[in-house]
Amino acid sequence: MQELRAHAITMYTTKWCGDCRRLKGELKRAGVEYREVDVDEDSSASDFVIRVNNGNRSVPTVVFQDGSSLTEPSGRRVLEHLAQFSPPSVS
Repeated sequence: MQELRAHAITMYTTKWCGDCRRLKGELKRAGVEYREVDVDEDSSASDFVIRVNNGNRSVPTVVFQDGSSLTEPSGRRVLEHLAQFSPPSVS
């Protein structure tokens, strides 16, 4: 998991979103660090989420260091996506 911690991800959320709470818990248990932005408190973040999600204000929206994003992903899906950035293991 050490490699996964090194990757910066941003999670766009709201306080009332059950899927956001679920994903935050899954990532915490996996040891993945993230920056959280509440779209109810940041209108530019809300605008960004709407733009990324084709007009929908869907949360959680997770944005990775390469600019790619996932909407309402499972923790497993986020981990799989992060693994794409990890260097291969040396045998």
